[in-house]
Amino acid sequence: MDNQIMLWLVFNVLVAGMLYIDLFWAQKKSHVIGMREAAVWSVVWVIVSLLFCVGIYFVMSPEKALQFLTGYIIEKSLSVDNMFVFIMIFSYFGIGPLYQPRVLKWGILGALILRFVMILAGVALIERFHWILYVFGAFLIYTAFKMAFEEEKEFDPEKSFVFRKIKKILPMTGFHEEKFFYVVNGVRCATPLFLAIIFVEISDVVFALDSIPAIFAITTDTFIVYTSNVFAILGLRALFFLLSGMVRMFVYLKYGVAIVLAYVGIKMLIMDLIHIPTVVSLGVVVIVLTLSVVLSLLVKNKQTQAV
Repeated sequence: MDNQIMLWLVFNVLVAGMLYIDLFWAQKKSHVIGMREAAVWSVVWVIVSLLFCVGIYFVMSPEKALQFLTGYIIEKSLSVDNMFVFIMIFSYFGIGPLYQPRVLKWGILGALILRFVMILAGVALIERFHWILYVFGAFLIYTAFKMAFEEEKEFDPEKSFVFRKIKKILPMTGFHEEKFFYVVNGVRCATPLFLAIIFVEISDVVFALDSIPAIFAITTDTFIVYTSNVFAILGLRALFFLLSGMVRMFVYLKYGVAIVLAYVGIKMLIMDLIHIPTVVSLGVVVIVLTLSVVLSLLVKNKQTQAV
C-alpha cells in the first residue's frame, strides 16, 4: 500500500474517532466548558497533532513533517484571530457559555467540509495557473498591512447581506433551549443559535482566504495542506474556551501574525528566484509568534504593576 494512502486512512480514522469523542460522546448534554476541561482537550489535540507529525516524518519524509508542523503553527496562530470574531458573534446574539459549545461543534464540522473544498480548488488553480501564487503572495502582504494598521471593526450582522436574506427566507424567534429551529404557530422559525452558526461559518471562510494561501507558500501537497488545517481547526473549540477570557491579553499577537503573513507573502513572490528552506520558515514563524506573546505578557504585567 502506498505510504500516503496509508496516512490518509490513519488520518481519517483518527480524526473521526477524536471528533466523536470530543464533539459527541463528551458532549452528550449541554454544559459550560470550564478552564480545566478546555486545557485538557487543548493538550490532547496538540499531542495528537504532534504524533501525526511524527508519523509523517517516518512514513513520508523529514521535509514533509517540517512542512506539516510549519503549516500547523501558522494555521493555529491565525485561528486565534477567529476567537475575537467568535466572541463578538456570541455577544451580539446573546449566546451564553452553556450553548456556545453546541454552536462551535457544528461550526467546526462545517468548516472541515468548506476547507476541503477550498484547498482542492486552490491546489487545482496552482497546478493549472502557477502565476496565481503571486496573487496569493500579494494578497497576504495586503492582509498583513490591514491586520497591523487598521482598527478592528465592530461586528454588526444586520448590515450583512446574508443576514438580511435569512430574515426574508426564515422567520426569527427567540431562544428555545439548544434548538436551532422551533415551530411557532405552525411556522418553522430560526433561533439565534442557527444564526450564530451561519456567521461562524462565514467567519471561517473569510479567515481561510488568509490561512490557506499562507500554507501554499510552504507546500502545495494537498495531504499536508489539508491535514495541518484540520488539526489546527479541531483544537479550536477547546482553545476558544481556554483563551476566550485571556485572548485580549495578547495585544501584540496580531502584529506577530501580520509579520508572519507578510513573510509568507514575500516568500511566495520570490519563490521562483530564491528557495527558502522549510526549516527557516518554521524558525521565523516560531520566533516571531513567541516574541509577540512574550512582549504582550511583559507589557500586561507592567500595566498591572503600575495600577
